[in-house]
Amino acid sequence: MTPKEKARSYFLEGFNCSQSVFCAFADRFGLDEETAKKISAGLGGGVGRMREVCGAVSASAMVLGSICAPVDGSDNESKMRNYELVREFSSRFCERHSSVVCREILKLGVKMENTAKPDDRTAEYYRKRPCLKVVEDAAEILEEMIGG
Repeated sequence: MTPKEKARSYFLEGFNCSQSVFCAFADRFGLDEETAKKISAGLGGGVGRMREVCGAVSASAMVLGSICAPVDGSDNESKMRNYELVREFSSRFCERHSSVVCREILKLGVKMENTAKPDDRTAEYYRKRPCLKVVEDAAEILEEMIGG
């Protein structure tokens, strides 16, 4: 199964956008599925459902960092390379979704959700929300950048 297919499957199982993308790549950097789900859980819904940076984008930045980030705090060259990759990902993502901000992708305007309660995953949810496509696109872009 490709990372895009894995991400889709996780999302359809009820995991949030961040978990779906991060878990699709976790095996590449030696994380087990349970740990990956826990690490990425709070980033869903634009970080804690505050509708800020999309969880799929945050997870993608974590994937890129897990693959190529520096492990020495003074390694500015590696930091710069990692930031360049995250910026490249974000640019490609924006070509498809016009923003990396959850509430803008969902066309919610400037308002923040009034509750942390996640929406029920119903047929209506999948029909009105672009989140499944967002998750698939994030995984696909990562596949293109780092290899499938």
